[in-house]
Amino acid sequence: NLLQLTYSLADTRIVGSFLGERSLAAVGATTTISNLIVGFLLGLANGFAIITAQKFGAGDKKRVRRSFAIALVLGVIVSAILILIGTVFINPILGFLNVPGKLFTEAKQYILIIIIGLWVTMFYDILMAVMRAIGDTLTPLLILAISVGLNIALDLLFVAVWKTGTWGAAAATVLAQFIALVICFYMIHKYELLRLNKNDFKDLESKMIKEMLATGMSMGFMSSLVNIGSLTLQTAINKLGQEIIVAHTAARKITEIYMIMFSVFGQTMATFCGQNMGAGKVDRIKKGMKLAIIYTCVWSTFAMIASYTIGPQLVHMVTGSHKDVVIVNATNYLKFNTIFYYVPAVISIVRNVMQGIGDQITPLVSSGLEMVGKVVIAFTLVPLMGYAGVIVAEPIVWFIMVIPLLVQIIRTPKLKANK
Repeated sequence: NLLQLTYSLADTRIVGSFLGERSLAAVGATTTISNLIVGFLLGLANGFAIITAQKFGAGDKKRVRRSFAIALVLGVIVSAILILIGTVFINPILGFLNVPGKLFTEAKQYILIIIIGLWVTMFYDILMAVMRAIGDTLTPLLILAISVGLNIALDLLFVAVWKTGTWGAAAATVLAQFIALVICFYMIHKYELLRLNKNDFKDLESKMIKEMLATGMSMGFMSSLVNIGSLTLQTAINKLGQEIIVAHTAARKITEIYMIMFSVFGQTMATFCGQNMGAGKVDRIKKGMKLAIIYTCVWSTFAMIASYTIGPQLVHMVTGSHKDVVIVNATNYLKFNTIFYYVPAVISIVRNVMQGIGDQITPLVSSGLEMVGKVVIAFTLVPLMGYAGVIVAEPIVWFIMVIPLLVQIIRTPKLKANK
């Protein structure tokens, strides 16, 4: 995940250094929409992989292959729909985001490349997720490392050498991911368990399709609801001017670094719980959940210390900006938010545990509360308080969304006794 984050960090720093703050603001103004779509696809792929992990844990090799085949078919359909919608409605989408007129062209060029490359993102996520579902975490890591190295090199080539502008940074990311996808398809053949044939595609079980859609869409929409709230918040931020856009872009990039441990253990627990539910080992699920919460809370303490000691240096590292208004606003965001990181640590672990054991509803309810909270704040606190309203937004919604998760995890009968 740290390597995955390097994709967007490389874009941000290289664009800021070689194209200036205006281009960086153009990229930052569209970050929420790309996060929305890419996050949905990642959630979808991980949701599909939960079913694969359950079949793998139960030792059902036939249905492991069948779930993989279904994931590929559904991936084709979903990515095609998203590309069509994204390209046709790109202007209204950017208009909804309140992207300033002087940033519109560059923002559109950047996000269009990302949208056109969504089919690459979809299949890449599916292949990486299915490898992790059967217990191989090393191969996806190595492939990702290669992809990140390529992305940085191609970023420099497109932006610094060929002077392509913002669209070159997006093209570099998609091209690097495409090369990684080709490697994934090659490496997948080393697993006899995942070698598909025509029969795996011919006899697709309707029951399994429904299961995979339920789990995949639940995780995808869970991510989407979070990002829809952030997107709405971004529409308010885009009205605050170029410097605030850059400051928030920096703050969010650093926040992504901080929260990477949350998403890491969250994704791990979803697969871990799926495997152990399939094997009927409930005690391992409960022990794993407790340990993951402890680890992420320890990490939260380190993130808070970093914000209060090297926050300004981190902001400069991400953006290359020396402007006080950028550094001060971004640092204030980080200082206030990291104090409350113990809450999203618990949220990330518990809602993924619930996905892994088959509860698709409660995580969606929690994410829905986050979306509603951010929408309300975007239309109330931000107009009244300016960027200070943005800073307090996240902690407020964290305390609201953790409530249904804690209530339901305590009441879940699947975790009360061994099968």
